[in-house]
Amino acid sequence: MIHLDQFTRTQRIAYFSMEIALQNEIPTYSGGLGILAGDTMRSAADLEIPMVAVSLVSHAGYFEQEIDADGRQVEHPSAWKPSQWATQLEAKVAVPIEGRLVWVAGWLYVLKGHMNGEIPVILLDTDIDENQPADREITHYLYGGDDVYRLKQEIVLGIGGIRILQALGFTLRQYHMNEGHSALLALELLRRYAYPQGDVRPGESAYDVPRVREQCDFTTHTPVEAGQDRFSYDLVGRILAEIIDPATLKQLAGEDNLNMTRLAMNLSEYVNGVAKRHAEVSRKLFPGYHVRAVTNGVHPFTWASPPFRELFNTHFPGWCHESEILVRAECCIPDAEIWQAHAQAKQGLIDKVRNLTGVALKAELPILGFARRMTAYKRADLLFTDIERLKSIAEKHPFQIVLAGKAHPKDEAGHQLIEQLHHHMRELLDIIPMAYIPNYDMDIALSMVSGVDVWLNTPLKPMEASGTSGMKAAFNGVPNLSVLDGWWIEGCIEGGTGWAIGDSAEVANGADAASLYDKLEKVVFPLYYGDRGGWIAVMKGAISKNASYFNSHRMMRRYAAEAYVR
Repeated sequence: MIHLDQFTRTQRIAYFSMEIALQNEIPTYSGGLGILAGDTMRSAADLEIPMVAVSLVSHAGYFEQEIDADGRQVEHPSAWKPSQWATQLEAKVAVPIEGRLVWVAGWLYVLKGHMNGEIPVILLDTDIDENQPADREITHYLYGGDDVYRLKQEIVLGIGGIRILQALGFTLRQYHMNEGHSALLALELLRRYAYPQGDVRPGESAYDVPRVREQCDFTTHTPVEAGQDRFSYDLVGRILAEIIDPATLKQLAGEDNLNMTRLAMNLSEYVNGVAKRHAEVSRKLFPGYHVRAVTNGVHPFTWASPPFRELFNTHFPGWCHESEILVRAECCIPDAEIWQAHAQAKQGLIDKVRNLTGVALKAELPILGFARRMTAYKRADLLFTDIERLKSIAEKHPFQIVLAGKAHPKDEAGHQLIEQLHHHMRELLDIIPMAYIPNYDMDIALSMVSGVDVWLNTPLKPMEASGTSGMKAAFNGVPNLSVLDGWWIEGCIEGGTGWAIGDSAEVANGADAASLYDKLEKVVFPLYYGDRGGWIAVMKGAISKNASYFNSHRMMRRYAAEAYVR
């Protein structure tokens, strides 16, 4: 029996995220942001950092993906029943939306760490009897609807999240915003810390801004202005009651519209990007702001496949808690054992591909893996830029490709990308065996990052804030072949942990395809086929140099030391 008071007795850091990946069966995430949020909380549990997570219940999930006979994505509801996994809480709070009160309830999901720790996760829910039918749907669709729907969701997340934590009896020392979706929580804090009207002198702020800033931390994930949530002030005035005075709101969030990223940055003492390059890009986007860099990481136990967990348990007891011990992989794991662990993981992927797609892959041929949110800047089609060149490489060095990924329902370019990839699959059917696994989720992700031989990442620079799938591959001894953007600028040791596509200059984007083909034809495949010991050395390098560092335990220790303790 779960008792909430076991969590409210301790002062905690509240972590707000629009999406969070709790487990494969719970569709409260769409991609990397949610996976990161889940890994953050898993590491907090393992390290026993006192936190509480707040997200939306997302009754209808993101969506289940079907690929039709023509290679087009078809979306189906991905509904789930919170009562199967979470406990309904008694507390309810109200938030102002369109001049009425919308009631917000919550579910408690207890995230258990691999060690002994537990983290409470509060999933906010407006689908309750007190609300009108339209309001009951606010927490149904993850990233669904228009700006009106999104603003209502962000009111529930930010303002409703703070209010329900207070109603549940949590004592909070800080608030960590994972991206700008929850930035309205800072306005709720300002409202809470407003000075009595008679105490405010002309020209002085009516709010204790320093007190709010001291309590707020903000992690930005967006390296381009177009990706930041913005709402017109006409819309804000219609949907959201006047929590603080309009002049102060414009001063904090932008003159032209409410920019959630700018609001979060102005009201947070600690602001960070998710990789060193991303922090540099963010400082250029927002001159004058101190944007630190805490490069993302992935949860060690979650993203090491069973064969590699067993291998690490044998050679490095305690690796789940202190992943830095994996730095010894190069000298302490026999080649035969690491190859055998990979062979087991690869066979698991081959079996899954056959079961889910009917495609029969061969264990003796190398597999390239690519799985991302299917959107234009990820450039899933870069590998197919020159079909004749690709055919020529395959004739000399036979290889296979496994793809996966969802396009947002409203991303038409993403839909076209998936369709185009299936066209290439048919075009190359007799030359390069390929499979597209539908309905990409955590389970498929683990099979792919552990079962392929090379992990491919080809974003348009500088639009990859961090990227974490390649870090997951590293935990399974899978080398990366990636564009130098996001975390890979830090993780790439050429020929040691994997290989770079092109260089890090943005002007080199147009030459990336040629560089990709050259690396495959002249470096990657010759090493795979011609030098087993050399290939295993790169696998060991991926573990010892990258998995030992790019993990969420290191990330959370950084947050604890630099953001939470101050």
